[in-house]
Amino acid sequence: MITQVPGFAVGHASDYKNVTGCTVILCPPETIGSIDVRGSAAGTRQIDALLGLHIVNEVHAVVISGGSAFGLDASGGVMEYLEEQGRGFDVAVTRVPIVPTAVIYDLSVGNCRARPDKASGYAACQAAHTEPHGDGSIGAGTGASVGKLLGIKNATKGGLGTSFQTGPNGLKVGALTVVNAFGDVVDPATGEIIAGARTAPDSKEFADAVRLIRQGVVRKRFGEPNTTIGVIATNARLTREEAQKIAQIGHNALARTIRPVHTLFDGDIVFVLARPEVKTDMHLLGLLGEKALEEAIISAVKNAHGLGVLPSYQDLRGE
Repeated sequence: MITQVPGFAVGHASDYKNVTGCTVILCPPETIGSIDVRGSAAGTRQIDALLGLHIVNEVHAVVISGGSAFGLDASGGVMEYLEEQGRGFDVAVTRVPIVPTAVIYDLSVGNCRARPDKASGYAACQAAHTEPHGDGSIGAGTGASVGKLLGIKNATKGGLGTSFQTGPNGLKVGALTVVNAFGDVVDPATGEIIAGARTAPDSKEFADAVRLIRQGVVRKRFGEPNTTIGVIATNARLTREEAQKIAQIGHNALARTIRPVHTLFDGDIVFVLARPEVKTDMHLLGLLGEKALEEAIISAVKNAHGLGVLPSYQDLRGE
């Protein structure tokens, strides 16, 4: 779990009535962060602070929210909570928390008029702790779905997943992801589709999005936007530029597990958060980070619940 990296805490606000939610990752002091965006439909807030030449270096929290761009409001509650704790960038009169935020589109799954807001973000902070929360339909993964080539009615339930890896000399790497992909999710060990577009709304058979696209089946309009958001947290000592490189490598996990990925309809993002404790090799860290993210993606799908809106992996397998 990402919370096995010392100092990081995770909290969720899950709205099961309206099938949406948000997730916050609270960072320990001195956390360095960066980001790599590869989808063409990303919705974000305050990610400039994760890029080079920005005046601030420390990241105080990361928020992932449902609700599409409306869900960006959830970060206001996280900022309020952190300001009350005295955390943020010192601007003399107060401290301004640095809270990069990214959203997924889940408006087609639940109540499109109910979105995570400032109160949701604050509640997620209040619920944050370092113990495992469980994976699946929780927080920002509550309304996630997978496989939208044939429309939302033929999709499969997505969710939120976590994983953890260790390396030599005390190196720790955790990952958290929300899987809301346009493409199918594939088990990289077998090549088998485990979640994705189904041949019909009442079918348990996967249509195979890559095969259909090769045959000329395309989305002629924007349709339901999608996004897979991953967060890699580590206790490695990194610069912001090094963290960005690890984020780039992390996208290998998406490429191995989601087909197609990084499409015009996806807002795929990988964050990297580093609490400076141990020195390590960048290649080793990159391998551990992408492995953790890969496992988190698979866990998100396998632990998702249909919630009465879409069949999940467990529903389709009869588990």
